[in-house]
Amino acid sequence: MQKSDLTELEIELKDLKLRMARPGAGAVMQREVVVQSQPSAIGVPTQAAPTSATPSPSAKSDDSKSFPSPMVGTFYRRPSPEDPEFVKVGDKVKKGDVLCIIEAMKVMNEIQSDFSGEIVETLIEDGVSVEFGQPLFKIRPA
Repeated sequence: MQKSDLTELEIELKDLKLRMARPGAGAVMQREVVVQSQPSAIGVPTQAAPTSATPSPSAKSDDSKSFPSPMVGTFYRRPSPEDPEFVKVGDKVKKGDVLCIIEAMKVMNEIQSDFSGEIVETLIEDGVSVEFGQPLFKIRPA
């Protein structure tokens, strides 16, 4: 990006969206990667989520979708330790709302919901490393 003097690059293929941006000229290059995919497109990690869920909400989880991690990094529920969580169980979210932060290579990436709905369950503890495609939340679509 520095060699070609690009400040922003966005690539979209089917259900994968990749966006990289530089904050400004003269600054050390940082990149922000936001990958949004349809939860149903990732079959294997989605199937692993119900085994960690408690049996009682299984009737409700039939209509909920897993929201997978778009990248590898460290999962954070809040912007800083003193701040409230971005979302809690029972919260209504809209497409584009920030659900969490994933830190990757010292860059804090805000992870946004790619559909509207209600948070049914948070599947990851704060400060835990996550893998690409690992379910982070269960969201009941609106």
